[in-house]
Amino acid sequence: MIMKSKLIVLLVAGTLMMGCTTKKDYVLFNGTNITTPKAKEQIIEINIPSYEYKISAHDRVSITMYNHPEFGTSNAASQQIDTRGVLVTSNGYISLPLVKKVYVAGLTQTAAKNKIEKAFRDFNIEDAEVYVEVLNKRAYITGEVNIPGEVPLFNERLSLLQLLAKAGGMKDTANKHAIVILQKRGKKIYTKTVDLTGTDSLHAANLMIHPNDTVYVTPNDMKPINVGVNEVFGLITPLTNAAVTANVLSK
Repeated sequence: MIMKSKLIVLLVAGTLMMGCTTKKDYVLFNGTNITTPKAKEQIIEINIPSYEYKISAHDRVSITMYNHPEFGTSNAASQQIDTRGVLVTSNGYISLPLVKKVYVAGLTQTAAKNKIEKAFRDFNIEDAEVYVEVLNKRAYITGEVNIPGEVPLFNERLSLLQLLAKAGGMKDTANKHAIVILQKRGKKIYTKTVDLTGTDSLHAANLMIHPNDTVYVTPNDMKPINVGVNEVFGLITPLTNAAVTANVLSK
């Protein structure tokens, strides 16, 4: 038991020497003055650019025809939620009764609505009133968060801080100085790395995350140390338990 205690003390001491962390590594917005006990109320002006999602191949789209529900994928009168919709083909088309194919890839939901209404008017359906909604709008979050995975974007977007909250918050091993955002726009991916502890962290926290964006929370310097300590404990524990058992049996 004494041997085991000494080993634990040595490991803890080594960990403290190798991985010293400070408040700025853990506290969000530490570089601002809002996290102090005497912080005054303030107004932060944030510029949020307008955004409307554009339909892509392989999206699932719900089509509601208010006056002619038989031509849509959902029935507004039944109040049932359409969870399947219609698949946008790899060529960018959707198939609907009567009008057959309509090209919607690259269009916003509003533009797709107008195009589908025109397609039905060409078949003498003059009172066509269409509502279009993409069903699979979601963002993704991975890395040092408690609940990694996909996050549905029912309101088409979330702030970075809201997305992190949806993921159960960041782990102690998260590097809050380097949150990587991968933004998919058409055939291009744009990268952005933000610091959630610095002087500009309030603006960074309110960056908008849009459908198909991926957020990667990088690990801090403590992550490999913690993994190493766990591995060492995994090796030491069976050995020390065996030593203790042998010592008891020898008495």
